[in-house]
Amino acid sequence: MDKASGSSTVPVTRVHEPLSREFYDRDPRRVSRELLGKVLVRKERGRILSARIVEVEAYLGGNDPAAHSFAGRTLRNAVLFGPPGYAYVYFIYGNHYCLNASCLRDGIAGGILFRAVEPLTGIEAMARARSVSIASDRDLRSLTSGPGRLAEAFGITRERDNGKDFTSARSDLFIADDGFRVRHILTTARIGITKAAERPLRYVIEGNEFVSGPKNLNMAK
Repeated sequence: MDKASGSSTVPVTRVHEPLSREFYDRDPRRVSRELLGKVLVRKERGRILSARIVEVEAYLGGNDPAAHSFAGRTLRNAVLFGPPGYAYVYFIYGNHYCLNASCLRDGIAGGILFRAVEPLTGIEAMARARSVSIASDRDLRSLTSGPGRLAEAFGITRERDNGKDFTSARSDLFIADDGFRVRHILTTARIGITKAAERPLRYVIEGNEFVSGPKNLNMAK
């Protein structure tokens, strides 16, 4: 099994170059929208794990009570304060890791949480990493649907990946553009949080079956 049978799938024929530092050096809301459709890539022991980004959430730093950077810079959240284009990984609920990308120029906090991806290549390896079997389309749809699930499927941990450079061709974890173009983006309030939960900062690819959480979304402007 090499790729998922989803509405947004385009076969990955080669590993493309990582997105540039400049791509991330912008408002997290804009970067979030443009990350949809891009490909998360893990190079691991001679194989490629890849998945299309289908759901993200933006976190706006000092004026966002839900952001890890809201209370100021600490050793734990330092990556969020720049430079842009680095992985910020945290452990939550004593159970799973969450992957984020830093945005905005050095010294200004901003980040994006990856909530769901659509598996493209390396699906069997992802399933092994999660200790699950893929016996149906439903199993496939749930493989990387949710921040904890996608982190586990890609072997993402804080020790291994926090501070990793998404823009480096030498990195084993990066994000690339394979030419896929998103037709429609939907937005809704962020989910799984209590502070500033009403803000419309969750972005998803319309109609994608691999999105996590509620499907009753509102059209973004």
